[in-house]
Amino acid sequence: MLTVHTLETLYPHSSNYAHAVEVPAGARMLISNGQIGTMPDGTTPDSVEGQTEVIFDRLEEILAAAGMTLRDVVRLNTYFTEAEYQDAYKAIRDRRMGDHKPGATLLIVKALARPNLKIEVEIIAAKDV
Repeated sequence: MLTVHTLETLYPHSSNYAHAVEVPAGARMLISNGQIGTMPDGTTPDSVEGQTEVIFDRLEEILAAAGMTLRDVVRLNTYFTEAEYQDAYKAIRDRRMGDHKPGATLLIVKALARPNLKIEVEIIAAKDV
């Protein structure tokens, strides 16, 4: 079982994040590569909302292959090409993650691997054995 630490003594996050997540000894770890919003047929939605939904579908499939769910996510690292994408991403992330609060980093970058990509997300997940 992951232990989420959201500390009253620290400035609160503006979104659904924990200050830290503790992984128990002996837990299985899963570390994904960066997931992008490209579907199995090779198409990529134009909108950040569409790309974000595809990313979370991909993450859920990866987690399921390891016998995990989004509730096992310890950390989300998110990269945007435009700061204006944050609100759309956060709304979808919060809906998909529910009340689970992983640790997180969010960065605005100049570009991703392909010009049509607006967002990329990587995760670290852990589950008791």
